[in-house]
Amino acid sequence: MTTYSDDMLGRARVRDTADLEAYYAKLAALEAGALWTIANKIEPWYPQPQSRPVKWSYADLRPLVLEALRLVSGDDAGRRVVALYNPERRDIAATVGLLYTGLQVMGPGESMTAHRHQAAALRFVLEGTGAWTIVDGQKLKVGPRDFAITPNWTWHEHGNEGIEGGPDPAGPVIWQDGLDIPLVNALDAPFYEVHPDVYQKQVGVTNSSLYTYGAGQLRPFGADTWHKSHSPLLAYPWEPTYEALLNAAKASDGSPYDGIIMEYSNPLTGGSVMPTMSAHMQLLRAGESTSAHRQVGSKIYTAAKGSGTSIVAGQRIDWTEGDIFCVPSWAWHEHANASTSDDACLFSFNDFPVMRALGFWREEAYPDNDGHQPVTPN
Repeated sequence: MTTYSDDMLGRARVRDTADLEAYYAKLAALEAGALWTIANKIEPWYPQPQSRPVKWSYADLRPLVLEALRLVSGDDAGRRVVALYNPERRDIAATVGLLYTGLQVMGPGESMTAHRHQAAALRFVLEGTGAWTIVDGQKLKVGPRDFAITPNWTWHEHGNEGIEGGPDPAGPVIWQDGLDIPLVNALDAPFYEVHPDVYQKQVGVTNSSLYTYGAGQLRPFGADTWHKSHSPLLAYPWEPTYEALLNAAKASDGSPYDGIIMEYSNPLTGGSVMPTMSAHMQLLRAGESTSAHRQVGSKIYTAAKGSGTSIVAGQRIDWTEGDIFCVPSWAWHEHANASTSDDACLFSFNDFPVMRALGFWREEAYPDNDGHQPVTPN
């Protein structure tokens, strides 16, 4: 077992003296300092995330998200979003680590203007049937539990094509935004532009990327002409996603830590949908309880179907459909389905592609024999 002691040889263990204090003052006057005074803090033995586990109740937030419809116009807000902040990361508008999420609402017949930014974005629809987005001219229609991506520096705009008072019941659309804004800002790399024509012109038929690249086991012949770093498939509907999970459950027991889990992938490469964020959907079978593990990287979960309990860093989080919760980097976490008769599904997105690209990726299983972590009482 690894011993963690800052008094051991190899760690900074200088004791302050009057002479050293005077020396530090001279360095400070020149905007310098002695590394050994902060070395152990900036090079900890293992990740020390500032974020903490948090759950955001959809039932509590939904009325406030809808209230924004009458308080703020889409044109004035740019995007009418209720942001979800981690109490320890509010200063950088982060939900966990260097990831951000929020709940965006659009009323029937409403559309938002086109823009693009350095940050990559993704969408997970929570409710409403009229949602659409246009990404670099390609229009996509999405509904509840559908997943869509807006890769960095792509022109995009959104709307709700429902017509209030029309023949079909039309209501607001609420979807979850996920972005890497805190990461981009931490790297001093943000850019933002408003479309010169305010709105884009649609290119081709609606859902063209889905028709072209959504066949799963088939890919367009000659598709090697695609050289962008993100997936050419921009929308991932719920129905085939759920069917894939059910089929996988027939063939495998899945992961002891995540049940039946699948990654939304680039159909041409099999890799993550975007360079900085990946997304997963997992299925917990009736009565299933997983073992705990931890990973380098931050995760944001959304309960897509059913209800259950997750233990994150010893904290119990009870969730039901629409609830959102976060798992900080290197935090132990495990999940359980509350139902003994029906499955439950969790959508999640993370910054794992960044961790892997930088060589930071690491994963561990909980060391106890039963694989479950102790729970802090509520």
